Amino acid sequence: MRRVRFVALGDSLTEGVGDPVGSGSGSGSGSGRGSRTGVRVGGRWRGWAALLAAGLAEEPVEFTNLAVSGAQTSDVAARQLPAGLALRPDVVSVVVGVNDTLRGTFDVGEIAARLDTVYSAFTGQGALLLTACLPDPGTMLGLPGVLARPLARRQRAVNAVVHALSERYGAVHLHACEGDWVTDRAMWSADRLHPGEGGHRQLALRFHTLLAERGTATGPAPSPDHGSPAPTGPASLWWLATAGTGWVARRCVDLLPQLLTLAVDELRHRARGTSTRLDLRASAAVAAALAALSATERPEAA
Repeated sequence: MRRVRFVALGDSLTEGVGDPVGSGSGSGSGSGRGSRTGVRVGGRWRGWAALLAAGLAEEPVEFTNLAVSGAQTSDVAARQLPAGLALRPDVVSVVVGVNDTLRGTFDVGEIAARLDTVYSAFTGQGALLLTACLPDPGTMLGLPGVLARPLARRQRAVNAVVHALSERYGAVHLHACEGDWVTDRAMWSADRLHPGEGGHRQLALRFHTLLAERGTATGPAPSPDHGSPAPTGPASLWWLATAGTGWVARRCVDLLPQLLTLAVDELRHRARGTSTRLDLRASAAVAAALAALSATERPEAA
């Protein structure tokens, strides 16, 4: 009997950033590309997808993690999609979009089109699709409201697209953009953007619960217990003062001028009492993006 094949696509969240596993670890689940869970951990990161893989079936699962830190929807569609299709997975996760919100090239219409292409391709092969909506990066980073609100609006737009397309393609969708886990510091690493071990375990456990309800996950549920302590205040400040500044600069190099423009627009509308127009504008953009895809028929599973 062929083993279950699970392929994970996305960015640093799915790559496992925030959940480090030493090369000498021998427990948990496979950490990286081309690993067979059951379990060999040899990479720098483990993450929620690897934790979930170990519980998809009672026998070892063929797990491949194609996610790359910094990936946008364009990277997933252009690079990860062909590699993933070649593996013909039974289960595929596509969790991406936060990095798109941090770019000056943000276009919810293009994001919707790329995700539609990726979702369609995998479900057309007969794979079970896993998706998730995520918290907005501005709030997680603790940016001032005038800067955080435009990013939040972008993330809500991406989440709305993911919600709609997940329903269209019958995906197992995890609503992870809010809830206790978002505000619990024990769930997050020092950078405040990536889950720590506890957060990755929560994501894996919540996905496993959804899959078990459908009868898809037949292996043991990932343990919620973790040994890594929550980052201390000094640790978070140290990260922000060292790696954090460079991280933000690299991610936002083309966004900062536009973000300042968005902030000025935000202040202007708030002064006039017309802030709701910005939300309406964002909602209209999402509606237009989905309308542009509405003529495309949902493919039959292979």
